[in-house]
Amino acid sequence: MLKKTPYFSILILLIIGVFGAGALVVEEFKTGEGCPKLLHIPICLVVFICFSVPLAAHLLKKGNALYFIFTGLAGSIALVASVMQFMGHAECPKTASGTPMCYYSLVLFSSLILLKIYHLKNNNLK
Repeated sequence: MLKKTPYFSILILLIIGVFGAGALVVEEFKTGEGCPKLLHIPICLVVFICFSVPLAAHLLKKGNALYFIFTGLAGSIALVASVMQFMGHAECPKTASGTPMCYYSLVLFSSLILLKIYHLKNNNLK
């Protein structure tokens, strides 16, 4: 059971991320003001895709390269957005409590990358 813990932890974090980013995408399409844009592309849509592709790769137990490419991309976006938010050069969407969501994204994607590395190393030790 302990060997399955990283697998299910990754799954739970990915599902949380899909729903969180998905809510922002819905808001973006309803109002046009759900999230910041880069070249007219809503960043929340990119982040939603960066949660969805790793979720599919994780469930299919294939595509580790895709998993790391998409989580790395979104983690990089979250890092840049968090630094810009902290320095006052950007405005990330905020939770009801006022915490910028880019901070949560940074923690989620960092955790997903570390958990996947641990999961893969743990499975190779069989």
